[in-house]
Amino acid sequence: MEKIVDIIESIAHEKGLKIEDAKEAVSTALIKTAKRVFGQEYEYIANLDENTKQLSLFQKVQVVADDDERVKKESEKYISLTQAKEVDPNVDIDDDLTYELSLDNLGRTAAAILYKELEFHINRVLENNIFQRYKNQVGKIVTGTVTSVDSDENTYIEINEVRAILPKKNRIKGEKFQVGDVVKSVVRKAFIDKKMGLQIELSRTSPKFLEKMLELEVPEIKDEIVIIHNSARIPGERAKVALSTISPSVDPVGATVGTKGVRINAVSSELNGENIDCIEYSTTPEKFLSRALSPALISGVKIEDKKAIISLPSDQKSKAIGKSGINIRLASMLTGYEIELNETSKVASTDNNSSISNPDALKALFGD
Repeated sequence: MEKIVDIIESIAHEKGLKIEDAKEAVSTALIKTAKRVFGQEYEYIANLDENTKQLSLFQKVQVVADDDERVKKESEKYISLTQAKEVDPNVDIDDDLTYELSLDNLGRTAAAILYKELEFHINRVLENNIFQRYKNQVGKIVTGTVTSVDSDENTYIEINEVRAILPKKNRIKGEKFQVGDVVKSVVRKAFIDKKMGLQIELSRTSPKFLEKMLELEVPEIKDEIVIIHNSARIPGERAKVALSTISPSVDPVGATVGTKGVRINAVSSELNGENIDCIEYSTTPEKFLSRALSPALISGVKIEDKKAIISLPSDQKSKAIGKSGINIRLASMLTGYEIELNETSKVASTDNNSSISNPDALKALFGD
């Protein structure tokens, strides 16, 4: 087995593994091979001597009392104390007695089995390392190249050493990718399927993708001066983002939108033209709800548990609801409240110099 020991370091170097992981894979492969060659009923120990750098295989049996019934029933696992002392006078009950097995004369069949087992376990270590890496990247943006698109319009993307999948359901409406396209997406989940092995699922439709794209484009968000509290999306159509700042000198909405909208437009372009509403977050639910329903002008907000009853002039209802109900749906998703609209008879003025008659509504909209 000296040759196998010699290649452990080269395996680790070639595959980018830790030496200990490579050693463990080799030991496991050797034990699996022994079970297939000598018998599944026996227990084995693989030992790598750090001094001689030789790999040895031992069969293990447990020492039990002479009258222990297990000696008769499972002689491959247990040995009586009397028999054990013939081998080693110093053993006692419950000790493990090991016999070294010769590996030099196993033949070609055993060598072929060992090779397959070694290949399998090395691949499992590699797969697990990649799995752990991408598990830690869930919610983060990755960039890869499209390698294929199947008949169900699922897109396969090569990212470094793995091929990830962007399912059709996780693709923004209207998007179509071709082989060779470079695509940004967020890691939605990483898991190991029993049949398919390592699976990395990507998404371009999750709110997290929007948030990470904003982080890439807005330095204040990356530096945590501007905080994203929550976001809501109807992918490819419209989104709302709730923002605040830890610096009184920074306008969170202005910083995110950028000069002449350059920052928000860059994100919108990546999201296939998705319109993004930036809203200043408030810890006051009434104020936050009023802002979330913009561009509608709100007269009043009443909170009942997780339900918000919104009073607004009749001419503002269509704005609050939005096309196909998109505005009210996003506001509900963003704030976490079920929203009910209650029309009032008054008509909201669009004159910037006019005032709102309800002082509570003024507080809700612009603060105290």
